[in-house]
Amino acid sequence: MFEEASEVFDNMFKSSFPLTFIVFIPAVLILVSPLPAEAAHEFTVYRMQQYDLQGQPYGTRNAILNTEARTVEAEVLSRRCVIMRLVDFSYERYQKALRQSAGAVVIILPKNMSTMPQDIVQQFMELEPEMLATETIVPVYFALEDEELLSIYTQTLTSSSSQGSSSAAEVLIHTATANGFQMVTSGAQSKAVSDWAITSLEGRLAGTGGEDLPTIVLVAHYDSFGVAPWLSYGADSNGSGVSMLLELARLFSRLYTYKRTHAGYNLLFFVSGGGKFNYQGTKRWLEDNLDHTDSSLLQDNVAFVLCLDTLGNGDSLHLHVSKPPKEGTAQYALLKELETVASSQYPEVKFSMVHKKINLADDTLAWEHERFGIRRLPAFTLSHLNSHREVQRSSIMDVRPHVDLRKLSRNTKLIAESLARVIYNLTEKGAPGDLQIFTEQMMQEEQLSSVVDWLTAQPRAAQLVDKDSSVVSTLEYHLGRYLKDVRRHYVKADKRDPEFVFYDQLKQTMNAYRVKPAIFDLLLAFCIAAYLGVIYLAIQHFVVLYSVVRRITTPKTKQH
Repeated sequence: MFEEASEVFDNMFKSSFPLTFIVFIPAVLILVSPLPAEAAHEFTVYRMQQYDLQGQPYGTRNAILNTEARTVEAEVLSRRCVIMRLVDFSYERYQKALRQSAGAVVIILPKNMSTMPQDIVQQFMELEPEMLATETIVPVYFALEDEELLSIYTQTLTSSSSQGSSSAAEVLIHTATANGFQMVTSGAQSKAVSDWAITSLEGRLAGTGGEDLPTIVLVAHYDSFGVAPWLSYGADSNGSGVSMLLELARLFSRLYTYKRTHAGYNLLFFVSGGGKFNYQGTKRWLEDNLDHTDSSLLQDNVAFVLCLDTLGNGDSLHLHVSKPPKEGTAQYALLKELETVASSQYPEVKFSMVHKKINLADDTLAWEHERFGIRRLPAFTLSHLNSHREVQRSSIMDVRPHVDLRKLSRNTKLIAESLARVIYNLTEKGAPGDLQIFTEQMMQEEQLSSVVDWLTAQPRAAQLVDKDSSVVSTLEYHLGRYLKDVRRHYVKADKRDPEFVFYDQLKQTMNAYRVKPAIFDLLLAFCIAAYLGVIYLAIQHFVVLYSVVRRITTPKTKQH
């Protein structure tokens, strides 16, 4: 019977070889058909800055990502999405990915930046300007870590590290059996945003006693800056400056309410936009007031312009000037009053003047007061930073814990007392240096704290704050509570020769799909081919195979 069956199979497969595929391939395909790709994780990513300033491109120029994940430990990074954690990030590793033409770079950040060791934070802040110094075609994204994302990173790290094994067989086996991840963004390619308006706000307190009164201008820019716009909260730079300006507006509005304390100075408050982009809001405001109108407080009698920038920490106060003030001027009076109040009421504060000339050859101005200096208005900037090159002025690491509320409140009161002494001419009237105009009851630290908390609860990058933003409307509301004639000012880039250009697609959703590497498909195809080859040979030589099997399995008879 077995002989007859073997002859039937032998004749059937010899006469019709395609029947072999009809019988066996469907079964093989059912067994080895791959499962649909599984979305391992979906998370939000924040793209690196992309903008043009004075015709010079900065940041990443690409937004599309659809490539397999690797960590920087892998030997080959070409056309791969390189994943790095902040604790392992370095400029050398970042440059390695760019040199090897990586498909993208994703940097995983901790959810709470303040928990990171200070040396890692400082190192990254120093690298941010380097990353933005030149443009790159590689998409660079930032993501906040969670358990799933860390799991993806760990598995990818294991797969990437195995490529350094000494045995080629180990590498092949591990590569074929490991899980990979295909990183895909959901958005389109980035494009320039047209007709973007940067909004600035002004308000005033009118002085009393005559027509041609001197004007003191108080300025602070509200926008933030960092390597990724959606992660730029700008707590100290310049949330502290805006908070202080609003508090000064509240304090002096109370003094200007009463006839006895209504001073003979006009106070002009200006909250500028586009400060991190070469102070575009301030530039347009000056042009509107000095070139395009016949009546403006900036044209009449400006005593000085005081810019507030990065004042929420430290025990130092630096008055940055482009030209040292001359004795007998209002600028010199403010300088002396700041020295007097600091030494008499706040001896722990080290006050100094820092002189730096305006360098028009630089791409960007160092401080906001230089915008006024170019127009020959006496101006200076107060900051606890000694230099405009300090990295915390433009970092995503500048978050709420970087503002010390007690020191911000102290600095606010110190500046308020100094301004009051200038406005009321207290030194010439013989008032002692420790005389306090603003009592502890007048200072509202709770309100100062709430303003700082509100400002640092949302990113305020210039690309994200349009004219309908809640940031602008809320600032307008606060100014309107204390000041008169609160108005908005807009600046749009020139269409023919734009000074600044912003781009979209700064926040996207990224999907990590669990996939097998390409080597797995090759290995699977080899196994299927080998399997079919063995089956084919077995069928072609079924009689021989049957006889061998029968010979092996047939029990031997004992000979007597």
